[in-house]
Amino acid sequence: MKDERKIKLILTRQPITEGAGVHLNRLFGHNEAPTLDPFLLLDDFRSDKPEDYLQGFPWHPHRGIETITYVLKGDVEHGDSLGNRGVISSGDVQWMTAGSGIIHQEMPKGDAQGAMHGFQLWANLPASQKMMAPKYRDITAGQVPEVEVGNGICIKVIAGNIAGVQGPMDDIVIDPEYFDCSVPVGETFVHKTDPGYTAFVYVIAGKGETDGTDVENGTLVLFDQGEQLSVKALDESLRFLLLTGKPLAEPVAWQGPIVMNSQAELTTAFLEYQDGTFIKNR
Repeated sequence: MKDERKIKLILTRQPITEGAGVHLNRLFGHNEAPTLDPFLLLDDFRSDKPEDYLQGFPWHPHRGIETITYVLKGDVEHGDSLGNRGVISSGDVQWMTAGSGIIHQEMPKGDAQGAMHGFQLWANLPASQKMMAPKYRDITAGQVPEVEVGNGICIKVIAGNIAGVQGPMDDIVIDPEYFDCSVPVGETFVHKTDPGYTAFVYVIAGKGETDGTDVENGTLVLFDQGEQLSVKALDESLRFLLLTGKPLAEPVAWQGPIVMNSQAELTTAFLEYQDGTFIKNR
C-alpha cells in the first residue's frame, strides 16, 4: 500500500487589491511561501463584475520568477518588453519566465457577460537560473491535452505527465505538475507523487474530501510528504487544480514583483529598474 499524503495545511481565500485596483482573492503569498516551496503565490481572480478587474495590471517588472496565468472565462490582453502582444482567452495558459528581467502588462477584459475567471501562480527560480534569458509562452486551450482516468475523471494536463499524456510545459526547472481535475459524484481521484515534492490542491467547484476532511470551492489543501494523494467527490462533482513541484530549499529575498536570494540582489534589481538597465535580453 502506498504511503498516503496527509493534510499539512488548509488555506482559504483572502480578499486583496492589486495592480491598478483589481479585486481578487489570494490563497498564499509572502507569509506562506516558505511552506509551499517552490511556489510563491496563488491568486484567484474569478469575478462577474467588470469593476473588480478592468483597472488591470499596467506595466510593471518581474525578475527571478515564473508567472503562470490560467484563464477559465474571459480575455486578458498582454504585452511585454520582449515584444509579445496578444490576448489569452478561455482555457488558455500564459507561462512567463521572467528570469533576468521582463516588464509587462496584463489587462483583463472579461467576456460578453462580464465574467473574468482565472488564476495566477508564481513559481520560484533557483539561484542558478534567476538571471536566465526571459521567455514567454502562450498555450492555447487546444494545446492543453485532456485524458480520462478512472470512471469519468477528466484531467486537463498543463504541465507534467499523467496516464502517459504529457502537458505542453515540459522543460521547467522545478519539474511541475499542473492539472485541472474534474471528478464525478462519488468517484475518487488517486495520484502518485514524488514523495519529496510539494503538492497541493485548490478546489474551484463542488464539494469533496481528502484525508477525511471536507473541502469545497475556495479551499486549498497543502499535503505532507508521501507517495500518493487521494481526493473524493461527495454529493457534487468536484473540480480542483493540482500542483506539485520540486522544492528549491534556497533563501528567498522578495519585494513586490521581484524575488531573488539576497537583499543585495533585490537592491540591485530596483536600482537597475530605476536607471533603465533592468532589461538584459531583448
